[in-house]
Amino acid sequence: MKVERLEIPDVILVTPPRFGDNRGFFSETYNLHRMTDAGIDLPFVQDNQSLSRQKGVVRGLHCQVSPHVQGKLVRCTKGAIWDVAVDARTGSPTYGKWVAAELSEENWSQLWVPPGFLHGFVTLTENAEVQYKCTDVYDKASERAVIWNCPHIGIDWPIKPEEAVLSDKDLVAPHFTEAKGWFHY
Repeated sequence: MKVERLEIPDVILVTPPRFGDNRGFFSETYNLHRMTDAGIDLPFVQDNQSLSRQKGVVRGLHCQVSPHVQGKLVRCTKGAIWDVAVDARTGSPTYGKWVAAELSEENWSQLWVPPGFLHGFVTLTENAEVQYKCTDVYDKASERAVIWNCPHIGIDWPIKPEEAVLSDKDLVAPHFTEAKGWFHY
């Protein structure tokens, strides 16, 4: 398994090997011991899957606060996405900074988004299917969001604002200034 720490070292890009032949391929997409060795050592308790039919669908920036803070291990099994993690941990040396990676069925990479980070993605293809493992269960009362194109963060999204397809909830999400105190480093 290839392991790469991004510019924010707590965010990790992992790429499990795929073994293929004329029938297709096999890949061990999660292995507790290998992930622990890579620095991803929290237990996963919930798996989620989404399908976005259009190119330009933006999901995020989302997180959950205490008592149901989530870390996420994200992968794209069909199509491609541009996946983003934003450090929302007050006191962190990388507070308010973001990193991103392309995840696709072609590159087979997965992004570890630790607890205390906002997470979001934009679909780069039609019919993008995303699966992710979470370290805590979904809890509506703990759910929080920040507007995807918040100028306080300055994410350099690979789409124009007018190309973004957003949910009603994500259209009215607050700015990053509202996130202060959600998490502590």
